[in-house]
Amino acid sequence: MANELEQTPVGGPTHARRRAPSRLYAWAAGTLAAVLGFTLVYSSTVFAQIGGGIEKVNNDPLVTPVAQPDGSGSPDPQDQNDGDAINILLMGSDSRDGENGDIGGRVADGMRNDTTIVMHISADRSRVDLVSIPRDAQVEIPDCKLFDGTTIPGGTGDFNVSFSNGGRQGNAGEAAACVINTVQKMSGLTIDHWAVVDFAGFEDMVDALGGVPMCIPERIVSKKAHVNLKPGPQVLNGKQALGLARMRTAEVGDVSGSDLQRIARQQELLRQVSRVVLSKNLLTDAGELTQFLKAVATALTMDPELADTKYLLGLGFGLRNIDPAAIKFHTIPWKYTDDYLNVIIREGAKTMWKQMREDEPLTKVGDSSAGDAWDEVIDKSPKPVPTSTDVTDALLEECTA
Repeated sequence: MANELEQTPVGGPTHARRRAPSRLYAWAAGTLAAVLGFTLVYSSTVFAQIGGGIEKVNNDPLVTPVAQPDGSGSPDPQDQNDGDAINILLMGSDSRDGENGDIGGRVADGMRNDTTIVMHISADRSRVDLVSIPRDAQVEIPDCKLFDGTTIPGGTGDFNVSFSNGGRQGNAGEAAACVINTVQKMSGLTIDHWAVVDFAGFEDMVDALGGVPMCIPERIVSKKAHVNLKPGPQVLNGKQALGLARMRTAEVGDVSGSDLQRIARQQELLRQVSRVVLSKNLLTDAGELTQFLKAVATALTMDPELADTKYLLGLGFGLRNIDPAAIKFHTIPWKYTDDYLNVIIREGAKTMWKQMREDEPLTKVGDSSAGDAWDEVIDKSPKPVPTSTDVTDALLEECTA
């Protein structure tokens, strides 16, 4: 029987890099990178600037292939051509050194993962499904292998323990490999690519877009997350958007501390970021395009293939005509434990994973993740992306519609 895992991750030395990966927002960076990749066709002059900013880690030796029906292993994915569905694991960690420590506070050792999303891109490039996995979901975690040959024993426990096990030596690639193995074991999916994003990079991306228009349903004040927002339509800058997505507690506002409620806010933020990206004609301003693409690059630690701008180009180009309503956000079917301290994954998750494996539209969705005003925001019917020259104004008008 598997051992019960400790829920407090063990710290370790940090992994030096220009910007260490930190908590959250691989979900934002991964989606932006995929959606905007087609613009690189017209932006070859910035390839060198972008490619040099992405940290590349090959963690293939640490990832266990998903067993195929005939018992054979899965070959390394080659997703350069149309006709193949793609699964990208989007993660973040809360390593707190360098610029990220200035933003998040130097209060945590090691690496922890608070946000994980599996992004499924359909083979015909007509759909993108983003499935959130709650950090406190109780799962079976495989043994975790590190580059130096060390093996961290697995067991059962909170889903985010898999990232902390792999992140004991501060290496995002090792942490990602352990999460990949956990997700593949629970879902039967093959994870083709992965990405991790940091605090500072997320702020840069939002600011490079000129901010993100949001409908804030109530006044929110959180000293810990540096959030002070009035209700109603407004444009959030990078710092404000980051605080809203990170927030777990607040002195003012219905903020329960639930990770599921935070997922609801993150999904609405991501929805708006995606709509802005799809609406903006970045090609008309080479300076803005360069700034945005460089912000995406410096925010990421990725597998080598996904970090290849030519690969990203082909993937993004395939998504160039996607209907924004076909970019959908989900939470894996779940329920609370009796003490409300943890999350149990429901049987319905098996249907969701099967549909993703078979590249079918998802029909199984998770329970309400917040039960408050944020659910009402997210449950609004998808609307076409505005085509007016002032996209921000058009999106803000929806708040009063």
